[in-house]
Amino acid sequence: MNAPSSPADVSSVVQRLGLEGVEAVMEIGFDTDVDAALRTAVIEAVGELLDEDSDEIVGAVLLWCRVEDGDLVDLLLDARDPLADDGVVWLLTPKAGRPGHIDPADIEESAALAGLKSTKTLNASPDWVASRMVVARR
Repeated sequence: MNAPSSPADVSSVVQRLGLEGVEAVMEIGFDTDVDAALRTAVIEAVGELLDEDSDEIVGAVLLWCRVEDGDLVDLLLDARDPLADDGVVWLLTPKAGRPGHIDPADIEESAALAGLKSTKTLNASPDWVASRMVVARR
């Protein structure tokens, strides 16, 4: 389990994720290794997180992903499916040196193949980095 972040740090990250006011947020890839403090702060900001079986259109998807979770292109396509036109995918991956880390070059290549474009990256917690992705406009 990750060490909890300070509440101020976590709420700052939730603000930087831009999730306040987002009506529906889906979570994909939840497991015991996710950052509990960050997840709790997101739930406090947006309310209930929809699970990946929901068929609702969402404003954001939190995709927790580790290298062993399978094909990243497929996972990103699954995350892109329920997005509203102006929705975002936040890909949360373990930081370098942590178990499950995904190379940033692999993330960029997979995003492009899934029709997504990475727009920014931020430190989401002590163990996780978040990459903001939007649907690439052609």
